Amino acid sequence: MAYTKFRSMDDMPEMSMSSEMPAPRRKRRGVWKALVSIIIVLVIAILAVGAVMRWGGSLLGGDPIANVSTADWQAVFLSNGQVYFGKVTAVGRKTLTLTDIYYLQVVTKPLQQTQQSTAAANDQSQQELTLIKLGNEIHGPSDRMVINRDVIILTEKLKKDSRVVQAINKYISDQKKTTVTK
Repeated sequence: MAYTKFRSMDDMPEMSMSSEMPAPRRKRRGVWKALVSIIIVLVIAILAVGAVMRWGGSLLGGDPIANVSTADWQAVFLSNGQVYFGKVTAVGRKTLTLTDIYYLQVVTKPLQQTQQSTAAANDQSQQELTLIKLGNEIHGPSDRMVINRDVIILTEKLKKDSRVVQAINKYISDQKKTTVTK
Protein backbone atom coordinates (compact mmCIF):
# COMPACT_ATOMS: atom_id res chain seq x y z
CA MET A 1 0.00 0.00 0.00
CA ALA A 2 1.44 3.40 -0.96
CA TYR A 3 1.17 6.47 1.21
CA THR A 4 0.15 9.72 -0.37
CA LYS A 5 0.44 13.17 1.11
CA PHE A 6 -2.55 15.39 0.79
CA ARG A 7 -2.33 19.13 1.04
CA SER A 8 -5.80 19.68 2.44
CA MET A 9 -8.84 17.75 3.60
CA ASP A 10 -10.52 18.44 0.30
CA ASP A 11 -7.82 16.46 -1.54
CA MET A 12 -8.61 13.31 0.48
CA PRO A 13 -10.79 10.65 -1.16
CA GLU A 14 -14.15 9.67 0.37
CA MET A 15 -13.97 6.73 2.79
CA SER A 16 -16.71 4.26 3.48
CA MET A 17 -17.77 4.31 7.17
CA SER A 18 -18.84 0.69 7.30
CA SER A 19 -15.59 -1.00 6.34
CA GLU A 20 -12.79 1.28 7.42
CA MET A 21 -14.05 3.21 10.45
CA PRO A 22 -14.46 1.59 13.88
CA ALA A 23 -18.03 1.06 15.07
CA PRO A 24 -19.41 3.72 17.37
CA ARG A 25 -19.26 2.91 21.10
CA ARG A 26 -23.05 2.86 21.38
CA LYS A 27 -23.40 -0.12 19.08
CA ARG A 28 -20.71 -2.10 20.93
CA ARG A 29 -22.42 -1.43 24.28
CA GLY A 30 -25.69 -2.75 22.88
CA VAL A 31 -24.02 -5.96 21.74
CA TRP A 32 -22.46 -6.49 25.19
CA LYS A 33 -25.81 -5.91 26.91
CA ALA A 34 -27.48 -8.46 24.65
CA LEU A 35 -24.68 -10.97 25.26
CA VAL A 36 -24.89 -10.54 29.05
CA SER A 37 -28.70 -10.93 28.89
CA ILE A 38 -28.38 -14.19 26.95
CA ILE A 39 -25.85 -15.54 29.45
CA ILE A 40 -28.14 -14.66 32.38
CA VAL A 41 -31.10 -16.40 30.73
CA LEU A 42 -28.99 -19.51 30.07
CA VAL A 43 -27.77 -19.63 33.69
CA ILE A 44 -31.36 -19.34 34.99
CA ALA A 45 -32.52 -22.09 32.61
CA ILE A 46 -29.69 -24.39 33.72
CA LEU A 47 -30.52 -23.76 37.40
CA ALA A 48 -34.21 -24.48 36.77
CA VAL A 49 -33.46 -27.77 35.00
CA GLY A 50 -31.09 -28.73 37.82
CA ALA A 51 -33.75 -27.97 40.44
CA VAL A 52 -36.34 -30.10 38.65
CA MET A 53 -33.88 -32.98 38.34
CA ARG A 54 -32.78 -32.64 41.98
CA TRP A 55 -36.25 -32.74 43.47
CA GLY A 56 -37.72 -35.25 41.02
CA GLY A 57 -40.28 -32.95 39.50
CA SER A 58 -41.93 -32.14 42.82
CA LEU A 59 -41.68 -28.44 42.00
CA LEU A 60 -44.09 -29.03 39.15
CA GLY A 61 -46.44 -31.30 41.08
CA GLY A 62 -44.90 -34.34 39.40
CA ASP A 63 -44.27 -36.45 42.52
CA PRO A 64 -47.25 -38.83 42.79
CA ILE A 65 -45.89 -40.62 45.86
CA ALA A 66 -45.93 -37.40 47.86
CA ASN A 67 -49.69 -37.15 47.27
CA VAL A 68 -50.79 -40.60 48.49
CA SER A 69 -53.71 -40.74 50.87
CA THR A 70 -52.92 -41.70 54.45
CA ALA A 71 -56.55 -42.62 55.15
CA ASP A 72 -57.03 -45.21 52.41
CA TRP A 73 -55.52 -48.63 51.77
CA GLN A 74 -52.62 -48.43 49.35
CA ALA A 75 -50.81 -50.98 47.19
CA VAL A 76 -47.05 -50.33 47.04
CA PHE A 77 -45.26 -52.04 44.13
CA LEU A 78 -41.51 -52.53 44.59
CA SER A 79 -38.79 -53.04 42.01
CA ASN A 80 -38.10 -56.59 43.33
CA GLY A 81 -41.62 -57.70 42.29
CA GLN A 82 -43.10 -57.66 45.80
CA VAL A 83 -46.38 -55.86 46.47
CA TYR A 84 -47.35 -54.68 49.94
CA PHE A 85 -50.80 -53.48 50.99
CA GLY A 86 -51.23 -51.16 53.94
CA LYS A 87 -51.74 -47.65 55.26
CA VAL A 88 -49.18 -44.98 54.41
CA THR A 89 -48.39 -43.08 57.61
CA ALA A 90 -45.53 -40.87 56.42
CA VAL A 91 -43.93 -39.80 53.16
CA GLY A 92 -40.43 -38.37 53.35
CA ARG A 93 -38.09 -37.15 50.67
CA LYS A 94 -36.30 -40.52 50.60
CA THR A 95 -38.68 -42.94 52.37
CA LEU A 96 -42.31 -44.00 52.66
CA THR A 97 -43.62 -45.52 55.91
CA LEU A 98 -46.27 -48.26 55.68
CA THR A 99 -48.24 -49.82 58.57
CA ASP A 100 -51.04 -52.43 58.82
CA ILE A 101 -49.12 -54.38 56.19
CA TYR A 102 -50.32 -57.37 54.17
CA TYR A 103 -48.78 -59.14 51.20
CA LEU A 104 -49.70 -61.89 48.76
CA GLN A 105 -48.16 -65.36 48.91
CA VAL A 106 -48.61 -68.28 46.55
CA VAL A 107 -49.81 -71.38 48.44
CA THR A 108 -49.71 -74.77 46.73
CA LYS A 109 -52.51 -77.14 47.69
CA PRO A 110 -52.95 -80.69 46.38
CA LEU A 111 -56.04 -81.34 44.30
CA GLN A 112 -58.76 -83.51 45.87
CA GLN A 113 -58.38 -87.14 45.00
CA THR A 114 -61.06 -89.42 43.61
CA GLN A 115 -60.94 -93.20 43.72
CA GLN A 116 -60.42 -93.47 39.97
CA SER A 117 -57.52 -91.04 39.60
CA THR A 118 -55.53 -91.40 42.80
CA ALA A 119 -52.16 -91.78 41.05
CA ALA A 120 -52.72 -88.88 38.66
CA ALA A 121 -53.95 -86.56 41.42
CA ASN A 122 -50.79 -87.09 43.47
CA ASP A 123 -48.76 -85.33 40.77
CA GLN A 124 -51.16 -82.38 40.42
CA SER A 125 -51.56 -79.41 42.71
CA GLN A 126 -53.45 -76.15 42.75
CA GLN A 127 -51.85 -72.76 43.40
CA GLU A 128 -53.75 -70.06 45.26
CA LEU A 129 -52.91 -66.52 46.25
CA THR A 130 -53.26 -65.98 49.99
CA LEU A 131 -53.20 -62.65 51.79
CA ILE A 132 -50.68 -62.77 54.66
CA LYS A 133 -50.50 -60.31 57.56
CA LEU A 134 -46.97 -59.01 58.14
CA GLY A 135 -45.71 -59.98 61.57
CA ASN A 136 -46.76 -63.64 61.54
CA GLU A 137 -43.46 -64.78 59.97
CA ILE A 138 -40.86 -66.79 61.85
CA HIS A 139 -38.59 -63.77 62.38
CA GLY A 140 -41.52 -61.77 63.82
CA PRO A 141 -41.18 -58.37 62.13
CA SER A 142 -43.11 -55.40 63.51
CA ASP A 143 -46.08 -54.15 61.55
CA ARG A 144 -44.21 -51.10 60.25
CA MET A 145 -42.05 -50.80 57.17
CA VAL A 146 -39.87 -47.87 56.09
CA ILE A 147 -39.36 -48.28 52.35
CA ASN A 148 -36.66 -46.51 50.35
CA ARG A 149 -38.46 -44.50 47.65
CA ASP A 150 -35.82 -45.50 45.10
CA VAL A 151 -37.27 -49.05 45.06
CA ILE A 152 -40.93 -48.00 44.75
CA ILE A 153 -42.25 -48.40 41.21
CA LEU A 154 -45.73 -47.08 41.94
CA THR A 155 -48.46 -46.77 44.55
CA GLU A 156 -52.17 -47.32 44.00
CA LYS A 157 -55.14 -46.39 46.12
CA LEU A 158 -57.31 -49.47 46.64
CA LYS A 159 -61.08 -49.27 46.23
CA LYS A 160 -63.15 -50.04 49.31
CA ASP A 161 -64.85 -52.89 47.45
CA SER A 162 -61.65 -54.48 46.05
CA ARG A 163 -61.01 -58.14 46.86
CA VAL A 164 -57.84 -57.23 48.76
CA VAL A 165 -59.60 -54.68 50.99
CA GLN A 166 -62.47 -57.14 51.56
CA ALA A 167 -59.95 -59.83 52.60
CA ILE A 168 -58.17 -57.37 54.92
CA ASN A 169 -61.47 -56.32 56.52
CA LYS A 170 -62.44 -59.99 56.97
CA TYR A 171 -59.07 -60.71 58.61
CA ILE A 172 -59.49 -57.72 60.97
CA SER A 173 -63.04 -58.74 61.95
CA ASP A 174 -61.94 -62.37 62.47
CA GLN A 175 -59.08 -61.17 64.71
CA LYS A 176 -61.51 -59.08 66.76
CA LYS A 177 -63.82 -62.09 67.18
CA THR A 178 -61.00 -64.36 68.37
CA THR A 179 -59.77 -61.66 70.77
CA VAL A 180 -63.26 -61.24 72.27
CA THR A 181 -63.80 -65.02 72.72
CA LYS A 182 -60.45 -65.57 74.47
